[in-house]
Amino acid sequence: MVEKQNTPEIRFEGFTDPWEQRKFLDVVDVCSGKDYKHLKEGSIPVYGTGGFMTSVDEALSHDRDAVGIGRKGTIDKPYLLKAPFWTVDTLFYAIPKSDIDLEFVHCSFLNVDWKSKDESTGLPSLSKEAINETIALVPSFNEQSQLGEFFNNLDTLITLHQRKHEKLCTVKKSMLDKMFPKPGETEPEIRFEGFTDPWEQRKLGELLLFQNGFNGSSESFGSGIPLISVMDVLDDEFITHETVRGKARLNYEEASRYCVEYGDVLFQRSSENQEDAGTSNVYLDQHVPSAFGGFVIRGKKVDEYNPIFIKYLLGSSLIREQITHRAQGAQHINVSQDTLADVVLLMPSMREQEAVGLVFLHLANLITLHQRKLDLLKNMKKSLLDKMFV
Repeated sequence: MVEKQNTPEIRFEGFTDPWEQRKFLDVVDVCSGKDYKHLKEGSIPVYGTGGFMTSVDEALSHDRDAVGIGRKGTIDKPYLLKAPFWTVDTLFYAIPKSDIDLEFVHCSFLNVDWKSKDESTGLPSLSKEAINETIALVPSFNEQSQLGEFFNNLDTLITLHQRKHEKLCTVKKSMLDKMFPKPGETEPEIRFEGFTDPWEQRKLGELLLFQNGFNGSSESFGSGIPLISVMDVLDDEFITHETVRGKARLNYEEASRYCVEYGDVLFQRSSENQEDAGTSNVYLDQHVPSAFGGFVIRGKKVDEYNPIFIKYLLGSSLIREQITHRAQGAQHINVSQDTLADVVLLMPSMREQEAVGLVFLHLANLITLHQRKLDLLKNMKKSLLDKMFV
């Protein structure tokens, strides 16, 4: 049997020596966090509290960067600590030894299955001994440095896309607040040039005819035609025939009764909290219909509106406050058809609906684009960690 060589699948050019097997005990100094309650407020961040402290015991100061990892609860999420810092007593911090690169150690920690080293029967718990005895494979310092720099640059790129995504989400939230009337107002704060007519008051029941979804036997589910569930309703993107997750076998009469077509609105019937009650989405497939399940209420389109506009209108504060205020329940918060039918809307002309809808659709596409780039980069990092480390 040929012994596997201690080298990664992918390496930088010029490096050929096998990696050396070492314990983390020989790679880092693992230290325990301190009780922070004796510290006074200051400028030093205390990881684990989100606060800032200043030391009353100079012997506890940390002047070197380190890798942090939870002793309890968060043992599978190593992160970088920048000096000076404090860690609370539920955290460890690992300071690299003189011949070890910090970023390389961070990647090495990310590559360990820390959950397999859980020593508790309840809340995940990790001991200093478990870290010290964990085997790491370590290359020369030069190769460590190149690996560390590579993954640091990749993390910077991931952070950049994360911030862009968060900024776009913030812009969307602000625009929902400003481009739709607030409670007690009849017009939005921001309108496109050329639109001056007041928005018309309507009830949701004038636009939609409501019906609860299909409830079949357990044998009905798993195959058949696409069946819209709460998970599809909660998706940020519009629902189409291709995006529906579930399937069910419906006969001809059932398929006709529970049919969902372009422009229909789907609502979540039951939720675990008041804030999510009656969350809605719109079916935007112009070619193929779907069906909808029992935990969903369908609003069949019976009057004119722009389907893209209606999705974002129903997510505005004016509508959400009405729905969540009227939702009822103890363990589960439920929304009825009558509650939805009585919701008061303010609607502009079709031309203005189309203009507003297109803006939000463009913004949603940008958010989705950055989310996909972010997911791609995170998956790339995960794959490279597997291929560039032993």
